[in-house]
Parts: sequence; C-alpha cells; structure tokens
Amino acid sequence: MAELVFTDSYVRKARKFFQRHTELVTQYKKTLILLEANPAHPSLRLHKLRGRLDGIYSVSINMSYRICLEFLIEKDRIIPISIGSHDDVY
Repeated sequence: MAELVFTDSYVRKARKFFQRHTELVTQYKKTLILLEANPAHPSLRLHKLRGRLDGIYSVSINMSYRICLEFLIEKDRIIPISIGSHDDVY
C-alpha cells in the first residue's frame, strides 16, 4: 500500500479547485482511497505523461478532471502535484 503525501502547494490548488467544483468532493475522496490502496486499479486510468511533464503520472477523477502525481516508487510514496481539468493539468 502506498502513502499519499500532500504538499502545501497541492493543498492550496485542491482547495481552490473544490471551491469551483464542490460536486466532485465525494468522487475525489474515493479516487484517493483507491489510489492509496491500489494505484494500478483500472478505474484510475493511471498513465505516465510525456514531453514537458515527463516523469509525472496522471489519474482520473472522472472523464473531465485529473490529478497529476509524482511517484516516488522506492519509498512507496505518492505525491499529488496538481488537480484540474485535462487542459488545466496538461
């Protein structure tokens, strides 16, 4: 099981995101629980990004919204770094 580690920067971004998208809070929490329990679960649609975001991964909250993640595999830590729509995050 992986450990989620939230930076102050991510917490600020998430708060701002949820001020605009309160309807996604429950779905977001479910995504985090699943991510912690099984990052490879198919419903998360985990994939590695390329280009300027090389080395970063993304999971889906739903078909429109994503969470970008930095995985520190060797320490079993997952550090969320951004949240938003597909266009906002990428």
